[in-house]
Formats: sequence, structure tokens, C-alpha cells
Amino acid sequence: MPTLYIFSGLPGTGKSTLAKLVAQHYRALYLRIDTIEQGLRDLCSLVIQSEGYRLSYRIAGDNLRLGLNVVADSCNPIELTRREWEQVAREAEADFRNIEVICSDAAEHRVRIETRRTEPPELLGLKLPTWDEVENREYHPWNVDRIIVDTAGRSVSESANELLAQLEEARG
Repeated sequence: MPTLYIFSGLPGTGKSTLAKLVAQHYRALYLRIDTIEQGLRDLCSLVIQSEGYRLSYRIAGDNLRLGLNVVADSCNPIELTRREWEQVAREAEADFRNIEVICSDAAEHRVRIETRRTEPPELLGLKLPTWDEVENREYHPWNVDRIIVDTAGRSVSESANELLAQLEEARG
């Protein structure tokens, strides 16, 4: 059964890094909301609200119905989008895993935000959030089970190994 890996978390937590590693590990289609939204801005001159998520839902659903695993990489900060991703999986008769990536050390998180760069080249026009914007971003508390990975004080490989172990355990 194909699986939709639904990544969530504030900018700078290590979410995209881990999402890419999961996509490679499971040979999954990788959907990054930042890439889709920036493409819509660049190519269509749109002011983006929910269009990036809605387009991603369609692409994810098509691929899940083909039997492919999909990794959805987005902040996914509100309850509504979290449930919409789950609905995409249900409609495609696929499994899903909610994954929240956090950085519990505020000082480390702030350094990450203040020193990161936009990549890949397709995202050069992307405006990265400031620390103040990250701290004040709307981010709803969770009310369903999920896998949580805290990247504070840990290497990428340590965080990735923990996440992959939790995903394997969840698969049974």
C-alpha cells in the first residue's frame, strides 16, 4: 500500500532535510510546498494563499493512486491542512504518516533561521522568514498522534536514523 508521509513543522527545524532523506529512502515522490508556491508566483504572477497546498493535494493523490509513496514537505501549521493531507491519502486508498519536526532549543533554532540560505536555484526568489516571523507564525497544537523528531543538538544523520526507525516501527 502506498504511503503519504506528511511532514509538518516550523521553518528552520530541519524538516526539508529530513523529508528529502525519507523520499530517497522510500523512493518516494517529493513535493515541497515552497517550490510549488514559488513556481506559481514566478510563472503566473499569483499572490499565493492556499493554491500551493491545493495543487500539491492533486499531485499527491495522482501519484498515490499509481501506487507510489509521496513525501509532502510543508509547514502544515493549521489543523485544516493537516486533515486535508490525510483526506488525500484516504481518497487514494493509501496509508499516511504524520511527522512533526521540531527544534526544542530556541537559541539553536534562531541561529538556523538567521543563517540559512535559499536553495535550490528554483527558489532564489523565495523570501525566507525572519526569526520574529517564525516565532509569531500561526501554528496550531496537534490533537492526533504523530511521529515527533526533535533535531535540537543532533546531527542530520542522528535525526534521520531516529525518524526512519520510528517509521519502520509504525509500519509494524
